[in-house]
Amino acid sequence: MAGATSRAASARTILLRPGADLTGFRDAARRLAAEGVPPEAVTFSAESAPSLFGDDASPGSDAPLVLPRAVTSLIPSVVPHLDPERYGLLYALIWRVLHGERHLMEVASDPLVHRLTRMAKAIGRDLHKMHAFLRFRRVEDPAGERYVAWFEPDHHILEAAAPFFVRRFAGMRWTILTPEGRAVWDGDTLAYGPPGSRAEVPEGDGFEAGWQTYYETTFNPARVNPKAMRAEMPKKYWRNMPETAAIPALLRGAADRTAQMIEREPTLPARREPARAVAAMADQDPKSLDELNAIIRKTEPLVPGATQAVLGEGPIGATVAFVGEQPGDQEDLKGRPFVGPAGQLLARAMAEAGIDREASYLTNAVKHFKFTLRGKRRIHEKPTAGEVSHYRWWLDRELDFVAPKLVVALGATAVLALTGKAIPITRARGPFRFDRLDNRFQGYITVHPSYLLRLPDEAKEEAYAAFITDLKRIATLGAELAA
Repeated sequence: MAGATSRAASARTILLRPGADLTGFRDAARRLAAEGVPPEAVTFSAESAPSLFGDDASPGSDAPLVLPRAVTSLIPSVVPHLDPERYGLLYALIWRVLHGERHLMEVASDPLVHRLTRMAKAIGRDLHKMHAFLRFRRVEDPAGERYVAWFEPDHHILEAAAPFFVRRFAGMRWTILTPEGRAVWDGDTLAYGPPGSRAEVPEGDGFEAGWQTYYETTFNPARVNPKAMRAEMPKKYWRNMPETAAIPALLRGAADRTAQMIEREPTLPARREPARAVAAMADQDPKSLDELNAIIRKTEPLVPGATQAVLGEGPIGATVAFVGEQPGDQEDLKGRPFVGPAGQLLARAMAEAGIDREASYLTNAVKHFKFTLRGKRRIHEKPTAGEVSHYRWWLDRELDFVAPKLVVALGATAVLALTGKAIPITRARGPFRFDRLDNRFQGYITVHPSYLLRLPDEAKEEAYAAFITDLKRIATLGAELAA
């Protein structure tokens, strides 16, 4: 009985504002943790708090909570959730992290971590829907033009979502109304107020007719998938979006419009095959490297992706020309060859071997960055033999204009471009004659510097030393050919 009485006496009830009371929860969590109150002795409640925008009922604490970044970033992503247990679950996570489970967030299979992660994802989806489906309508008030929108989120996300609209529509005066509260931006200050109603938003404005016409014009009937549309844009949001009024008619006419598109297809200009495109370029017969580069700049990439063509760099008449595979991510963004990690390694090795990079010519067999997207990352994808062949005309003309004494093939793709054959680097490494180029240039084959970056640490030192040996032989051979 004594134990039960003690536990009852130590039970704590924390009052928070209804909705998403991030500040109140943080203050309460700091105080509870500082006092050593375990999660099972705490009840979080928002039912008795005065209003969404009243004073915080939980006393604060100056005691800092030192938590892993994964936890601190998770908390604001869970607090807006509709689940009434969210605060208790978050405090349980904090308690466990502070009491010996510092790396708890790395255990994705832990039931608590799994549940909180799912809640955070639900908030992310709700925010995405609000950002994508909220529509403002224009109204006039004594101060002039103002915009009003109505939205019904699934969770308490108004305060988390409003800053996005401040950034996007900073020059407008607007109000976002929800059943839970409102966000008001006057051009300088973002403020929150009491709930709103759908009746406060006008049924339409002059802009909506133009927006609906644009939507109807860009609607692609051949890609209609009503099930996917409803999954991505649930019907509960349709009544607030002017373009959705056109959807039923567009769906009814999709089959006929698709049939009309198919009938018109033969009259559309067909995309040229790469071989035909290359032949068309060759017909232009550039008279200088500058003219060749101008053709490359305005030509559509012959590999998927790429921001721009990355041209060769270095002086005409350079003794040594280095040919790599293709530009990487950094090269594509900056428009210069060999400026990424592999290029930096090559520059360091050239300096060690006594080769002046500024006096050398650097280029690639393929002039555009071929990649696949993984999330936000652009991952290098090796060009095929056919793609290398499509770019060979450019490389051949480029070398004719530069007229180096020695051409260095960095890696297997460069060898394929220069010889027309797939030759193993280990068998051909060293001086080499490029028969395909009528032996106009002395050749040398070595590894690509990106190969060194991919090696395990224990093998890198030996491989780098061998690469330096190659570069020193290249420097000596270049000096002999230039003499």
